[in-house]
Amino acid sequence: MNLSDFLSEERIIPSLNASESWACLVEMVDHLIERGLMTEESKNCVLEELKEREDQVSTGIGRGVAIPHVYCEKIEKTVAVFAKSSEGVDFDSLDDSPVHYVILFLVPKDQQQQHLLTLAEVARLFKSAEMRNQLDVAESREELLAVLRGATASSAA
Repeated sequence: MNLSDFLSEERIIPSLNASESWACLVEMVDHLIERGLMTEESKNCVLEELKEREDQVSTGIGRGVAIPHVYCEKIEKTVAVFAKSSEGVDFDSLDDSPVHYVILFLVPKDQQQQHLLTLAEVARLFKSAEMRNQLDVAESREELLAVLRGATASSAA
């Protein structure tokens, strides 16, 4: 599975309001709940797991990218959401740079192995300066999704 398998226009936040990592994660989880992509009942489990994960080590991988991901028993199928922040989010990234692109993955506990490969692919995709430059100028959900799908398709070729 690749990133485009998990994204749709409703799973894109073109302009994050949050400026720090915890507020960003809460905003993204709330976005999923508001769109019926996860239940309100799973919110506490997901946020607890996200907090624990970020307390261990930041998911800010550098180059303006963070890939928070957790495995939660209250999640029945993998859910992802992509968010862009023009201002940048303080994620305590490996390179100390603000994060402009956040890809949140919520994964059922019994699907951990498969999604480690997806996470590796996402990290590799975001190493591309060209793709990040295209995301910089994309503003709408449609434009952002087109860039992400195009990058995923060209990496598979």
